[in-house]
Amino acid sequence: MNAKNLLARWLRLFLLVSLLLAAWPVQPQSSNDAVQKIIAAALGPGPLAENLRQLTDEIGGRMSGTPAMRRAAEWAVTAFRQAGVDTARTEPFTLPTSWSEGATRLEVIAPVAFPVQAVSLAWSPPTPAGGLEADLVDVGMGTEAEFARARPARGSILLVHSQVIRTWADLFDEYNRAPAILDQAVASGAAAVLWMSSREQGLLYRHIHNFLGQIDRLPQALVAREDAQRMARLLAAGRRVRVRLDLPNRVGGPVEERNVVAEIRGRERPEEIVLLGAHLDSWDLGTGALDNGCNAALVIDAARAIVAAGARPRRTLRFVLWSGEEQGLIGSWQYVQQHRAELDQIVAYVNFDEGIGRVVGYSLGGRADIEPALREILQPIESWGANAHTADAFLGTDNFDFLLEGIPTLVATQEEHNYITNYHASSDTLDKIDIRELKLHTALAAVTVYGIAEREQRIGPRLTRGEVEALLRRTGLDQQMQRFGFWLLWERGERGRQP
Repeated sequence: MNAKNLLARWLRLFLLVSLLLAAWPVQPQSSNDAVQKIIAAALGPGPLAENLRQLTDEIGGRMSGTPAMRRAAEWAVTAFRQAGVDTARTEPFTLPTSWSEGATRLEVIAPVAFPVQAVSLAWSPPTPAGGLEADLVDVGMGTEAEFARARPARGSILLVHSQVIRTWADLFDEYNRAPAILDQAVASGAAAVLWMSSREQGLLYRHIHNFLGQIDRLPQALVAREDAQRMARLLAAGRRVRVRLDLPNRVGGPVEERNVVAEIRGRERPEEIVLLGAHLDSWDLGTGALDNGCNAALVIDAARAIVAAGARPRRTLRFVLWSGEEQGLIGSWQYVQQHRAELDQIVAYVNFDEGIGRVVGYSLGGRADIEPALREILQPIESWGANAHTADAFLGTDNFDFLLEGIPTLVATQEEHNYITNYHASSDTLDKIDIRELKLHTALAAVTVYGIAEREQRIGPRLTRGEVEALLRRTGLDQQMQRFGFWLLWERGERGRQP
């Protein structure tokens, strides 16, 4: 065979091999390799700290329906695009009512005059023009027996006591007892309610007691603990205490809000979706670093780490930053309504919303059936101590409407650390954030959602409406829903999986 023919044969062989290689499907990197690269990308240098600084120090408190919240949504879209996701956009929805605080003023005018530190509760109605002047009545912790003993006169202003909160249980109790107290206040004909702060050293915070996006039933203010105790001591000494309260709150009609949505499209089953979310909105006294700026930044950086690792998963990963969370989980509820046609394709929703305390596992929303798959997914980071999961279910964050739709949900369970004291408070600022811990949480979140999206089988099925209702009753979530007005919406089919 001459050299010319030999060269021709080698060229034909080279072309054949090249064609075969071109036609051969690209194999994804092994799941364990991808996980290690994701962790390295999350823990290494990145924009996490700077993103959080911009959100908290430059945008600041981000109450839904305000210009600051609009700026936060624009910031988030830009940050997602810089992270390298396939798409990033906003999705609008309507917040039923807009609200902002006026120049709140509370003072004791008799038997001795002194000013009182106070802030309006969120979505509290305003007092009449010029404010209210009335006798103050101490109803203790607001139990039925204490109301019966106090016998508040119509038109009086009520003082409700609190315990200093230090644990998650204390915080839930603070919320849980409010509806019954307000029922009694309305029934007694009270003109307003003053709540003693559950934090010491004059720390003020913003709560809301109506979780359906509507203006509340009575004017309400939160009073610095030390001032409230002084007023209580005057009453206990038998003195008649007269107070003047002015809450010139501004109430407006419906306002457009927006969730921020980004995606990394799946390579094999792009129609199936795994979501990672956190709420972007906050109250406005502090800058919303612990609640929930750190976790909004986490969601963006988890997306960046997955992109940087070159780890395109089997299913689509969708990253969502919610608005309207503080007003009753309105953004995530509206998302579920708007995306109802694809709910069967949502494999799981993962949520972070508890500050910077160490993550010890996930709350599985009553779904013990998904724990074996989750343990398998987290096995590569078993040594991190984040595999202690619980099957409880609670009302209070953006997994709620996904749970009501029968979709598996995972909420990061975290140690209290510094969250409780600074919750919704003027002290919720960037200096409370441990960036090293936040990077670990980011790695955990990224590994979790990547593992769920990459797994051959779903981690669990979507439940039927009957199965969801059984879960609600088994976990006691039905009682929480009744307390805060959600159960009637479930029964009517207005919230949750359709009959």
